[in-house]
Amino acid sequence: MKIDRLQELKQKLTNDADLSCIWLFYMDHFADLPEFTDLGEPAYNEYLDAVLQKTCQQMFGRAIKITDFFSIYIAAYRFFHGAFQVEGRIGGVIYFEDIKIGLLAVSADYPPNDAVKYSRFSEMIQLSAPNYNDRN
Repeated sequence: MKIDRLQELKQKLTNDADLSCIWLFYMDHFADLPEFTDLGEPAYNEYLDAVLQKTCQQMFGRAIKITDFFSIYIAAYRFFHGAFQVEGRIGGVIYFEDIKIGLLAVSADYPPNDAVKYSRFSEMIQLSAPNYNDRN
């Protein structure tokens, strides 16, 4: 496993339009490799939890229940990745904390098949109100 490919994943997440290609890159190079998952520690992230709830609700058009959410945080790369279930569907998430961009993938049907719904998300930064005394 080449951990430097994580930088390539970050670039793809930021620039690529085809979300399935981004997810497949993650799955092919990182997802289930023990040498990758062992780099991190289980960690809860309130923002990710909220994103999962809101995005899955929007994807399926109704309130849903997310179970078995297990996320791992790799502090050296400021990277979260994890798996969860949505009413029997399998889902996964990746999120780069430093650039505040992530990707969510969820099986479209139950029982799960090859159809997947994707959603890229970014954290909105709250900016202070403009100060008209500032000229820069």
